Amino acid sequence: MSSTLAKIMEIEAEMAQTQKNKATSHLAKLRQELITPKGGGSGGPGEGFDVAKTGDARIGFVGFPSVGKSTLLSNLAGVYSEVAAYEFTTLTTVPGVIRYKGAKIQLLDLPGRGHQVIAVARTCNLILIVLDVLKPLGHKKIIENELEGFGIRLNSKPPNIGFKKKYKGSINLTATCPQSELDAETVKSILAEYKIHNADVTLRSDVTADDLIDVVEGNRVYIPCIYVLNKIDQISIEELDIIYKVPHCVPISDHHCWNFDDLLEKIWDYLKLVRIYTKPKGQLPDYTSPVVLPYSRTTVEDFCMKIHKNLIKEFKYALLWDHTLEDEDVIQIVKK
Repeated sequence: MSSTLAKIMEIEAEMAQTQKNKATSHLAKLRQELITPKGGGSGGPGEGFDVAKTGDARIGFVGFPSVGKSTLLSNLAGVYSEVAAYEFTTLTTVPGVIRYKGAKIQLLDLPGRGHQVIAVARTCNLILIVLDVLKPLGHKKIIENELEGFGIRLNSKPPNIGFKKKYKGSINLTATCPQSELDAETVKSILAEYKIHNADVTLRSDVTADDLIDVVEGNRVYIPCIYVLNKIDQISIEELDIIYKVPHCVPISDHHCWNFDDLLEKIWDYLKLVRIYTKPKGQLPDYTSPVVLPYSRTTVEDFCMKIHKNLIKEFKYALLWDHTLEDEDVIQIVKK
């Protein structure tokens, strides 16, 4: 066990017995040591990790060996990846591509769980954690903790906290709703660990110390995640009924290619992509090759930039067959 991890365990034990705010603020700094890669050693770039981001979205596959992760990717995209029964057998990040509902989606088989792999995982639009349905909880917790430790937040949104550093004026704390964990003393103690003594902090929802730390650090990424429970051919119907009720989960059998349709539909839902069909002047709309945009960037300017960066310069006006750019809208761009 690393010295940093040992210190974290000691402080977490101390937090149960001593003043919480002082222990919490020091724990924040130790956790950051785990998140920030150190120079040299295995933290440097590795073969196969410089994968260009292509297509409309990127999905990272994470999981322990022998759970069927590589086989699943191969079945989905026809990409071969070395498979064996011992740990970390996929040696490089293997890219594959699927086309679904008109979108080009890049699939990455992420090997192991080192610094380089996490760096690639942080660029994904969706993470699939592949688990063996016979032993899912242990693996699930280990992977979640590792991703969490590297600043990846799964199936959550950024904390509703306003934070702005100032040159003077001390710490000004405003809470727009009751707080169950944070008070002025705790907030000041956490900020002091970062040598911040002048800032405006606004808590707009009931948040935790970890939420505030995430905002102060400013390097967290918030990524949707689907838990793929593989090997359902080895469990009973009753057990399968229970699994279907677990949030963010899709049960499959990669060996028999069972339930792939449900998996692809959930992937589509979690990616939140928007398809826009083009309509050349005097012609019918082209429903075969949509322009695909993320749901958070669906202005006409975003549409033009996706086609070509110079199109916005030639833009005169747009004809829309709807009130806004939504999924499966039709648009006609008129140049100057």
